[in-house]
Amino acid sequence: MASEIHQKRVARLAQILQEMGIDAYFATSPVTMGWLYNLHEGGGERFMMLAVSATGKTRFICPGLSVTQAKRAGADDVRGWNDGQDPLAHVRQLAEDWNLKSGIISVEDEMRAQMLLQMQKELPAALFKQGQEVIASLMGRKEQDEIDALEAAGKIADDAFAVALRTIEPGVTEKQVAEALVGEMTRMGGGPGFCIIATGANGAEPHHGTDDTVIKEGDVIILDYGCSIKGYPSDITRTVCCGKASDEAKKVYDTVYRAFKAGREAIKVGNECQSTDRAARKVIADAGYGEYFMHRLGHGIGMRGHEDPYMIEGNTLKLDLGHCFSIEPGIYLPGKFGVRIENIVTVTADGHKSLNAEPSPTLIEIPVE
Repeated sequence: MASEIHQKRVARLAQILQEMGIDAYFATSPVTMGWLYNLHEGGGERFMMLAVSATGKTRFICPGLSVTQAKRAGADDVRGWNDGQDPLAHVRQLAEDWNLKSGIISVEDEMRAQMLLQMQKELPAALFKQGQEVIASLMGRKEQDEIDALEAAGKIADDAFAVALRTIEPGVTEKQVAEALVGEMTRMGGGPGFCIIATGANGAEPHHGTDDTVIKEGDVIILDYGCSIKGYPSDITRTVCCGKASDEAKKVYDTVYRAFKAGREAIKVGNECQSTDRAARKVIADAGYGEYFMHRLGHGIGMRGHEDPYMIEGNTLKLDLGHCFSIEPGIYLPGKFGVRIENIVTVTADGHKSLNAEPSPTLIEIPVE
């Protein structure tokens, strides 16, 4: 039998399906199946899914290779198939057992097109719908243990920042700084980490690919990095300068910092997600840098590094308790430098709580000997 927490998650999903008039939900990604039922395994090119009915029934259809793992996760209805056999026979049986031949079925966004097309062919009278709204309404509101894991991962990222400050100096490459940061996060117990280091003009590329660019005195440097705890990632960004910073760099940093604070001040239960983006973007636009802030203010975070809810113009979803997301305004000046500041926050009854230490209100200037 599934654990109590996973039973509750399935029950909550079933209730949402009933409220939305949907007969079943089909999950196929390791993240969603892991969150719902503790099976953090995907089928790869093989047909594998967890089906949940509006009445709360569950069934795994999975390769024989994964049957034992599914049962170990607590599943009591597992239909296995071996290479050479037709997994769609189990889909036909599921449709018969759950009366889905002409039902409404919600599928998650990560489902492979091949799987969906095969099922549509098998069940031509069924209506298959995009299921992101269904699962996001569940996974978007974090439980306390999830918030605790995000905060623990955030603390490791915060603590590793000191190593970056000690490593950065003229002549060191972006890759060397990244290796030092990831190594420190690993030493402190963080799971597989990521790290973007962008120095000088490279910082004007928000998703710069860290390379062998050598850091020079006077360079503004963006550090975007994180690790994971229990499958929940951290994701923070800090901007520093190697040596003395120019007046322009200080002005841009101050603008981004004020936008960062404005975005956070707009966080309140009931406010629309887009209100946070608007608040931060106004600060940057009023300072004359509007065209240089080309991405959304933030993204939700959980077992997926990027997930709902997104802090972006047009998203009228109302913020609610347990929503966790990034606040990360930036200004990117082509050929010069970039500045980005990012913390992960969670919505609380009285506003929000940052899951990271507070960034410096002024641009950090690392002394050069």
